[in-house]
Amino acid sequence: MPLLLKGSCRCDAVRFEVESHTPVPFMLCYCSICRKQQGGGGFAINLGADFDTLKIKGKRNLGVYQAEIEDDEHPQCEISSGERNFCRKCGSALWLYDPTWPELVHPFASAIDTDLPKPPEKVHLMLKYKANWVEPEIGEGDRVFDIYPEESIAGWHKRTGMWVD
Repeated sequence: MPLLLKGSCRCDAVRFEVESHTPVPFMLCYCSICRKQQGGGGFAINLGADFDTLKIKGKRNLGVYQAEIEDDEHPQCEISSGERNFCRKCGSALWLYDPTWPELVHPFASAIDTDLPKPPEKVHLMLKYKANWVEPEIGEGDRVFDIYPEESIAGWHKRTGMWVD
């Protein structure tokens, strides 16, 4: 049985719940989009969940942001297909939905109120784009990547035995 994740914004104008087989907050993204959207520590943590199970209260308070991307991998400015949902009242980042993968939604761990499992290791990604003031705390057994790892969120959960049936 997947874990039911319950989340909310800071002002409680938006509440949501979604089922997840991949609820472990293991992946720290240091890209400028994640850092500036919801990463006060210099990174953000996205979880994986089943989009078809997403239930939302307070939809009228949702805003959507699609980032402009221009970097080494995108020399011409592109609009991200990822839709970053946030509360229009308090600004809390809530989840990312990308129609490229319509079966998935990626809640931000920072918006989850449910207790989450602790990761046995962490994955630090997009380190190429971290801010100069950020000093990642890389633990023994952690994995680091300049860009993206090949292993998916689901693959990591299965490999580490953290997949929730």
